[in-house]
Amino acid sequence: MSLQKNKIYRTEFTGYTAEGAAVAKINGMTVFVSGGAVGDQCDVKIIKVGKKLAFGKIEKIIIPSKHRIKPVCIHAGKCGGCSYQHITYEEELNAKKQKVADALSRIGGFKNLDIKITGADETMHYRNKAQFPVGEQNGVPYTGFYRSRSHDIVRADKCFIVKEIANDIAKCICNWMEKFKIPAYDENKKTGLIRHIYIRTGEISKEVQVCLITARNKIPNIEDLIDNLTKSFEQITSIVQNINKRTDNVILGDKTITLWGDDYLQDTLCSNVFKLSPHAFYQVNHAQTEKLYGFALEYANLTRKENVIDLYCGAGTITLALAAHAKNVIGVEIVPEAIENAKTNAKINGIENTEFICADAGQAALMLAQRGTKPDVLTVDPPRKGLNEQAIEAILQMNPEKIVYISCDPATLARDCKLLCNDNYKIDKVMAVDLFPRTYHVETVCLLSKLQTKQHIEVDLNLDEFDLTSAESKATYDEIKAYIMDKFGLKVSSLYIAQIKDKYGLREHENYNKAKFENNKVPNCPPEKEKVIIEALKHFQMI
Repeated sequence: MSLQKNKIYRTEFTGYTAEGAAVAKINGMTVFVSGGAVGDQCDVKIIKVGKKLAFGKIEKIIIPSKHRIKPVCIHAGKCGGCSYQHITYEEELNAKKQKVADALSRIGGFKNLDIKITGADETMHYRNKAQFPVGEQNGVPYTGFYRSRSHDIVRADKCFIVKEIANDIAKCICNWMEKFKIPAYDENKKTGLIRHIYIRTGEISKEVQVCLITARNKIPNIEDLIDNLTKSFEQITSIVQNINKRTDNVILGDKTITLWGDDYLQDTLCSNVFKLSPHAFYQVNHAQTEKLYGFALEYANLTRKENVIDLYCGAGTITLALAAHAKNVIGVEIVPEAIENAKTNAKINGIENTEFICADAGQAALMLAQRGTKPDVLTVDPPRKGLNEQAIEAILQMNPEKIVYISCDPATLARDCKLLCNDNYKIDKVMAVDLFPRTYHVETVCLLSKLQTKQHIEVDLNLDEFDLTSAESKATYDEIKAYIMDKFGLKVSSLYIAQIKDKYGLREHENYNKAKFENNKVPNCPPEKEKVIIEALKHFQMI
């Protein structure tokens, strides 16, 4: 019997989704319900019915789960920041560990992995970074957080996971806005001035940087705000303005102006001092980050003899930690400000065995592979979308002995590991680390080791018994690429070469012509590149 919208059903929750909703089975259909706990027996009202899934909301808790607790925050369930305020921390860790296991099993196909999770000592006021969207009601400005899957701001005068000083500073700025009639930015009308209040704190240094994100250049009565902030909060060492005139939902614009003090925040992580611009990536949970990087170093198992490449290096936090134990480390990052931060950070820490490249990770990895850079260990810490196809191809081309993959999304971690491990690597170790208590996010560090192919069997072969085609005895992909670049000045991919070889009956492994990512289409070789590839195949007498 199918579920009916707006009808109430009694059920018990048996699990959690990757985004922290509770899961129940009702009449054979999977139902997702926010705010539920495993073991809750509830009356659930169905609010949406799809072909395979339904969504509901709790109407009444009949028997509460043993894992259920009273949320500390009054905005729990309304604000889109926290998902697990209503369950014990032990149950939260179980849910996150299962999230990682499910992704690696269902998406990656990795079974029977020994997955562990490291929890946090502090689950409140741990975030060293707060980005408050600013709203306004009846002329009174306020800060809060976006409601889940919307840009409606839920007013929250106090957040229990950001540093307490961030709440106080945001309130001070709102009071200044009200006093001088400084308007909050309205996304719908595209009017107003103050878009976000961005506050970053140093865990060790105790320094605080305040960043006002504005829709225009000029801020009226800014001197009054600076005077008030610096007198009220002696920890503030930097006040900057970021100008963002875009109309999309990107928080930071490209231009940052220093209004008072330094243009950076300074902090210490893993014994290294870092200077951080507003754009520079820096993990939000200091204590848990040191644990995370500790596992990454343990998995890398460096002996001061290794060449290491660190993709998505940010301000160099992992790069410099690796450099203390490696022969040399190359850090790659696409954000120019972050690369400049990384170079400065290496200099102020007296670290000389690092090099930093400002480029997209995939492009830089291909460049390094083409120049013959051979890493013993490669580390990656990509954004939520994971590695792109170009980066994976380059990593496999560089063929490091070990890959240490740090991920903020188990789903893309599983997808990428599946591609990397296909006849190349195996997963040796997995550790989930909870950097984001009370939210559904979890960080994972994974060790991929190259498959050992030294073992061999000696047999006598008579080659006359085999039909060895000319294609199998001729040029490699790298030689074909080099020939085309030298003669025609064009860069071609292995995929395009494979497609043209296939046209001429030089059969390729089937995966060359399949999309490596779900919902992606394999691009066809352009005519101008097909022509030069054919010329190369003729040159090498393969056709």
